[in-house]
Amino acid sequence: MARDLIGRYLVREHEEGLLVGKIVETEAYTQDDPAFHGWRLVDRATGTIRPKGRGYDLFAAPGTAYVYFNYGMYWLLNVVTEPEGVGGAVLIRGVEPIEGIDVMRARRPNVRRLSDLTNGPGKLAMAFDIDGSFHGTNLTLPPLYFTEGSPRERLPVATSPRIGITRGVDLHWRFYVEGNPFVSPGKPARLDLKLR
Repeated sequence: MARDLIGRYLVREHEEGLLVGKIVETEAYTQDDPAFHGWRLVDRATGTIRPKGRGYDLFAAPGTAYVYFNYGMYWLLNVVTEPEGVGGAVLIRGVEPIEGIDVMRARRPNVRRLSDLTNGPGKLAMAFDIDGSFHGTNLTLPPLYFTEGSPRERLPVATSPRIGITRGVDLHWRFYVEGNPFVSPGKPARLDLKLR
């Protein structure tokens, strides 16, 4: 699903206007992945899931928003992707603005370069006015949802380890459009970090 979301549009029906961005970077997480927020909720011996805390929502129905506050500074948007009862989600890391750029800029007034407007998960959440109020909502319905991209567009999608993690660094579950300026500038995790 993380690969499939590349090239689709993230749409936010905002009171100040329609905001649209083409998804150019994602990361996948599953319940068998030690970097997954719901990792500790799964009993490895029995496979049962403890219904505890916000991470339990990662086992909700596919299409559910999992929005969390990162480093006490930024909201990050994830979409639950697996069947209900199985943990898995995709983090939306970067979008290329298509429509509503003036509204996005008003929400991020100190940004000078257009490429810095939405080239990271916290940046795009700010530009699209996404916060914790979207947690648990259905991302197939307005006001925040995904639509198909252009069927003719062929995007050069590359993979790498994910960014900003110290566990599961050997998994190449980050997908991004090679050469796109709206891909986040963060560096993928290195396997040697895991070995320290």
